[in-house]
Amino acid sequence: MKKLILFASFCILTFSVFAQGETAKQIFKSPDLASFVLKTKTVAILPFKVSISYKKMPKGMTLDQIKENEIAESQQMQQGMFTYLLRKSDEYSVSFQEVDRTNALLKKAGVFNSLDEVTSDSLCKILNVDAVIKSSWNYAKTGSEAGAIASALLLGFSKGTGSGQLVMQINDKAEGKMMWRMSKEMNEGTFSSASELMERMMRKVGRVFPFEK
Repeated sequence: MKKLILFASFCILTFSVFAQGETAKQIFKSPDLASFVLKTKTVAILPFKVSISYKKMPKGMTLDQIKENEIAESQQMQQGMFTYLLRKSDEYSVSFQEVDRTNALLKKAGVFNSLDEVTSDSLCKILNVDAVIKSSWNYAKTGSEAGAIASALLLGFSKGTGSGQLVMQINDKAEGKMMWRMSKEMNEGTFSSASELMERMMRKVGRVFPFEK
């Protein structure tokens, strides 16, 4: 029994240390948010702006490979957010445009690779939606892969090998105004896929998401 108590205490302590690296959510709400939510019917999720950096570049990895990973993760996280929201669609007051349609329309308009150069109201017109969700994920890998694997084998979960910052904002179609914004720093584990990462992120967004009924 003592061994069991000691082991449980060790796990709780380790998890607490891991969690301490995560900051509280920072949230902005426009004074017009309530009226905006009431009149919004359709929302598009834009591809994420992903930035990956390493404290020490992995052996054999090139800058081109990192760029390829950023592009791939951008759309994977976009799809992950859509899947999460679609699964819980009954809980939201709006409908979310299918990601394939969003990306096809962006490519047709020639702006898929230059979203930062297009205003939010223009993007809403291109996509024929009432609002867009713009998100960024900046991830700095600081720990070793071996260390994360060791902790996963010992504790049953990964302690995390880096930290990242999620920024999510919603802009309207009228003037492209930012109606809501959330920023949160998070620790990440080496085994997190883009879909698992998005699931975890959206759970942290929780009930602060403005379209939740």
